[in-house]
Amino acid sequence: MTYETTRRTVLLATGATGAAALVAACGGGGDDSGSTSTASPSGHDTTGGPAGQVLANIDEIPVGGGKIFKDEEVVVTQPEQGRFKAFSAICTHQRCTVGSVSDGTINCPCHGSKFKIADGAVAHGPATRPLPAEQIAVEGNSIRLT
Repeated sequence: MTYETTRRTVLLATGATGAAALVAACGGGGDDSGSTSTASPSGHDTTGGPAGQVLANIDEIPVGGGKIFKDEEVVVTQPEQGRFKAFSAICTHQRCTVGSVSDGTINCPCHGSKFKIADGAVAHGPATRPLPAEQIAVEGNSIRLT
């Protein structure tokens, strides 16, 4: 018995193969590496590594200023001696990474938004929402993400 390949058979087979590939691509892939993904208060994902990571020594964060950690998407400030704060380094206006900390503000180079180093509040727009707080711990001379 011979079977004739019809256009319908080819289209159905092609569609089934494409659907299987799509399901496989969207699946978890069976990666049991043990890493977990959690959302930080800023809404960006951190995968296993950053939590507990030492960001800096306390003497690296100037009083009245701060330091940006681009890889971790965090900015740490010291609004007054011995008081450390941390915020998302992603501007709430259009998601640019902030570029500097000076004169009591965290500054976005994209459109000029400025945020107060003490609480992340908007000091100058166009941003209308504050930078979300991030959790840190000061242990001895080290500042860690928590």
